[in-house]
Amino acid sequence: MPVVKSKMSMDNAMTIKAQIEERDINMQNNLASMIKEKKLFLLDIDGTVALGSKLLPGAADFLQTVKENGGIFRFLTNNSSKAASDYVEQFHGWGIETTEEEFITAGTYARDFMKKYYGNEKILVAATETYCSELRKAGLNITDQAGDDVDCVLCAYDTELTYEKLVQVCKQLTETKVPWFATNPDLRCPIDFGMVPDCGSICRMITASVGREPEYIGKPAPGMVYACLEETGCTPKQTLLIGDRIYTDMECGKRAGVDSCLVLTGEASAEEWKNGFRCQSLGKLADEYGLWIIEDACHA
Repeated sequence: MPVVKSKMSMDNAMTIKAQIEERDINMQNNLASMIKEKKLFLLDIDGTVALGSKLLPGAADFLQTVKENGGIFRFLTNNSSKAASDYVEQFHGWGIETTEEEFITAGTYARDFMKKYYGNEKILVAATETYCSELRKAGLNITDQAGDDVDCVLCAYDTELTYEKLVQVCKQLTETKVPWFATNPDLRCPIDFGMVPDCGSICRMITASVGREPEYIGKPAPGMVYACLEETGCTPKQTLLIGDRIYTDMECGKRAGVDSCLVLTGEASAEEWKNGFRCQSLGKLADEYGLWIIEDACHA
């Protein structure tokens, strides 16, 4: 009897394996077909294009393939610790020429949100000095101290986080009922050695202390995608969002009504994303599907 059970288990395992392989083949064929329709590529950065200060293999090839064949790319990142100018300089160091207009960060989007709704108000900000400087340059009245005259709180991915910053935010949110915003819900940020706490983790610490949760402005909220569609004139059908996280990148694509593709170079694994488009890396996407882009461009 144990032998029979073992054989049945082996047969079942082989059947399941065959079904998974067939599903994956069909998915990749569908991905190849879907790519033909795309003109605008919205790319996450951390875990998708780069890990920390290191450009991921094949990322430059993908960007070159898109550019050479009439495509457009924009970088949509929830990393608010850097300004667009910082990214331009970093990409230049990798041999990739970009412009500030090609980067849409949760920080810049939150800046514009604050300018629109709190342009004449006082904002308590917990963020890097780079980001705070960007807010000041936009004409916003910001502070790092809690007070009765504060109208809202903004938290960002802060690589210069101190305990005193946490104390001031907790004090403000405990003593007043002002709105609390945050740039992005990401829990972890992928870097060269692994992961470090991101804005979502910082906010969870605060939530555990004050019993309140922030309203997140960046991905997965669809606003950054909508801004890119409006700026480029592309349609949702012509657009592909590529990233390494399910709860921000893939969810953002879903909410914005655009196709999305998960790359396995950052946080998520293939096992976590079984029913959506995925590829090993941007390099693989360029190698395996670049010809589809070229074919489409040649017949445009």
